[in-house]
Amino acid sequence: LCCQCGVPIPPNPANMCVGCLRAQVDITEGIPKQGTLHFCKQCERYLQPPGTWIQCALESRELLALCLKKIKASLSKVRLIDAGFIWTEPHAKRLKLKLTVQKEVINGAVLQQVFVVEYIIQSQMCEDCHRIEAKDFWKAVVQVRQKTLHKKTFYYLEQLILKHRLHQNTLRIKEIHDGLDFYYSSKQQAQKMVDFLQCTVPSRSKSSQRLISHDIHSNVYNYKSTFSVEIVPICKDNVVCLSPKLAQSLGNMSQICVCIRVTSTIHLIDPSTLQIAEIDGNTYWRHPFNSLFHPKQLEEFIIMDINRVPERKKGAGAGARSNKHTLAEAWVQKTSELNTDHQYFCCTHLGHILNPGDLVLGFDLANCNLNDEFANKMNPHHIPDVVLIKKSYDRTKRQRRRNWKLKELERDREGMDTDDERQYQDFLEDLEEDEAIRKNVNIYRNADIPVESDTDDDGPPRISLAEMLEDLHISQDATGGEGADMMT
Repeated sequence: LCCQCGVPIPPNPANMCVGCLRAQVDITEGIPKQGTLHFCKQCERYLQPPGTWIQCALESRELLALCLKKIKASLSKVRLIDAGFIWTEPHAKRLKLKLTVQKEVINGAVLQQVFVVEYIIQSQMCEDCHRIEAKDFWKAVVQVRQKTLHKKTFYYLEQLILKHRLHQNTLRIKEIHDGLDFYYSSKQQAQKMVDFLQCTVPSRSKSSQRLISHDIHSNVYNYKSTFSVEIVPICKDNVVCLSPKLAQSLGNMSQICVCIRVTSTIHLIDPSTLQIAEIDGNTYWRHPFNSLFHPKQLEEFIIMDINRVPERKKGAGAGARSNKHTLAEAWVQKTSELNTDHQYFCCTHLGHILNPGDLVLGFDLANCNLNDEFANKMNPHHIPDVVLIKKSYDRTKRQRRRNWKLKELERDREGMDTDDERQYQDFLEDLEEDEAIRKNVNIYRNADIPVESDTDDDGPPRISLAEMLEDLHISQDATGGEGADMMT
């Protein structure tokens, strides 16, 4: 019989029934039944004391371990058998934990008990989000500069950063005259950005740091780091003059070359032989050269006559030739001089897309003053009269038919002037014409412009629908009202 209530029971060391035993002894005494968890709304992480923020999904093992660590000291006197979550409304700011514990009580009897611990989720902003919200609190800055008038390389770099999501850790992006400034909360994130830039565009970097404060007792120093990244001042469609030594090392190519692309290297082509070469950042800084013309100096020519030239025999030590271009000899005339008989003869690498009567943009070397140290020392007979750059199309028609768009970095800037807008349109046209650059850029379909058939063979090059991505925007209030759109 139970020594308390006299109910017949199976024998046990305490000589008590379960009800009387629980009334006498509470094994959960001393274990808190309520607690708090700190949660950052911005980055959706939980605080793990003393100062670590961890990402946990609801009802995950990581969140369960975090909750149990809160009462770990109290659980040392009992044996934890089972733990699990009781479902609560996700917006209720409550987490309920169901625990099963055992403990040895009177005369060696083992008592098992189930109880619930409730955690209240309190909002608290983590240090990283504090710095992002403050916008001026930064520990490292990456200053990206390019000393050119045209920013085609910058627009390409912007799309690479967006594709690889390297802008997510930035506190602030500021646009200035010669480039961009990226602000970071830690030196490691800034160093990661510098490494990415050196892998994607030909550049060189320098770093410095400034002491802000230090604690002489704990030997802790607080620095602000600055990384300066200078991109080579050469853009697509620039005409350059190489040094004789560099031209010889690239396979005896001509000193006057055209830059057809800038990726991690500078891609050059010799318009008179189709010989191509790639120059990386280290080679450029050892043998620097400049662009001979500004983009505003492009002139419009009309093709009077053009003849494809069969492939010439390679000279001694010549390098590789381009398979995507066709060598041609052309007679051209400026559209501004159509009332005269003045024509120019030139070799061009655009023989595959040019026909008599086409308009083409190029640079006039015959009637200009070249202020370049290498060009001034060249034999005048080796300098071509005209260098053709690209075929000219009707820009307004291209803009009207463009059924795609690009994303842009959110940055602080005064506003785009007409010159910036013109440069951006040049970059979009380059994307349509160059498939190699398109592969590294995320292109999104513009649903506002209807899709036209691609039957216009003589028109400007266009981007096919297969190369475009669907742009998805999830609205702020995903639940919405009755009948509201979940996604737009």
